[in-house]
Amino acid sequence: MYEMRSWSEHIDLKEFYDKAKSKGYLNNSNQKMLVNCFDNEREKSVWILFYNDKPVGSVAAHSLDIMGDNNYRICARTCVFTDLLPFHQLRSLKFTCQYHQNITGQFFIPTCIEWAPAGADLYITSNDSETGSQKLVHNIYCPALAEIGTLKFEGNRSYRGLKQSFWKLNVEKFYEDLNRYPRWK
Repeated sequence: MYEMRSWSEHIDLKEFYDKAKSKGYLNNSNQKMLVNCFDNEREKSVWILFYNDKPVGSVAAHSLDIMGDNNYRICARTCVFTDLLPFHQLRSLKFTCQYHQNITGQFFIPTCIEWAPAGADLYITSNDSETGSQKLVHNIYCPALAEIGTLKFEGNRSYRGLKQSFWKLNVEKFYEDLNRYPRWK
């Protein structure tokens, strides 16, 4: 069973951090990189995804004042340990992006949407860094979502020390596609 939990110092994440480090997910490898890096943001939240009471992923969201009032960055610090999950088959790009049959679509994006204030503009950022699977998100996932109208490319900016692409989420389109299939439990 899947469960999203708000990050807390009381959750033992030593094994999670160690696994992230071993996989090269440095942004998820300790509390400083996963949580404390957002301490300068006006608002922030970090969640840990559990599968059968074992931490298997993380995601964060925070205020994004450089884009104006009522703007939020979602899907920051996203990572998933797919080797700890029950599915191990390849999924088509259409199934992954259009129907959101993946961890990000089923859990991470909805959690971030529900956390942000109603009517907020939500952005996913990407870059061509080799860190984690960021390059795949930048070159494949976000452009595929943009092709079907779920994301809209809003341009590049220097942000957090990197040239990043900003993709605005169409929340209505996201939920329309997500709700074509039953939600994961």
